[in-house]
Amino acid sequence: MEEEMSALWANQTWTVVPLPPGQKPVGCKWVFVIKHAADGTIDHLKARLVARGFTQQQGLDYEETFSPVAKLNTIRVLIFVDVHRQWPLFQLDIKNAFLNGDLQETVYMQQLPGFEVTGESQVCCLQKAMYGLKLSPRAWFEKFSKVLRDIGFTRSSTDFSLFTRYRPTKAVLLSVYVDDIIITGDDSQGIQTVKVHLNCLSDKGFGTSTIFLGSRGCQTTGWVYSISTKVLS
Repeated sequence: MEEEMSALWANQTWTVVPLPPGQKPVGCKWVFVIKHAADGTIDHLKARLVARGFTQQQGLDYEETFSPVAKLNTIRVLIFVDVHRQWPLFQLDIKNAFLNGDLQETVYMQQLPGFEVTGESQVCCLQKAMYGLKLSPRAWFEKFSKVLRDIGFTRSSTDFSLFTRYRPTKAVLLSVYVDDIIITGDDSQGIQTVKVHLNCLSDKGFGTSTIFLGSRGCQTTGWVYSISTKVLS
C-alpha cells in the first residue's frame, strides 16, 4: 500500500483542495491482487488504489469512455508471423499504466483513510487517470498513442491497438491490450530504440514473452500460447 501511494504521489496524481460547493467526490478503495508466474508460483503481491467510478455521472465528471483493446485474432497473427519468420517477441507490462493518462475533465475523489491530508472538507482533485474511473482507459490509450506517433508509428485502420513502423526492408510491430504490450519485427535497432523509449514507463523493462494476458488470456488464445512458449523456450 505504501509503495502504491508513493507512486501516486510521485506522479502528482492529484492535488488536495477544498471540495467546491455542489460537487460530490467519488469514493475509493484498495484492491489486493496475487500475481502468479507462468509456472503457477506466486510472483509478487500488489495493492492498487481504485476509484469507485460507478458513482460518476455522464456529462458531469466524464464524457467519452471508449478505449480500444487488441483483437485476439491480431495477437494470433503476430505470434504466427514470429513463428514463421523467427522474429524475436518481447513483452512489457506498464506499471500503473493508467496513471500516465492526463485527465481533461475535473474529477474529485475522497481522500483515502489513513493517508489523509488534514483540513476540513479536503478532497483529491485528480490530475491523472486512475484505475476505476470510467474515463481512465481512454485517457491512457490517448497518451500512449501519442507517444508512439511521436516516434514514427502509424496506427492500423483495422485494429486501433496495432501500431506499425516501416523502414526500407525493416518493420516493427506493436500491439497493446490495456497495459500489456508485445513488440516484434525484423528491425533490431528499431526495436531497441522503442524499448529504451518505453522503459521510462516501467520499472520492469522488456522481457522475452513467455505468457501474455495471464492464465485467462492463455486459455482464451489457446494454440497461440502453446506455439509461443514452444518457440521461445
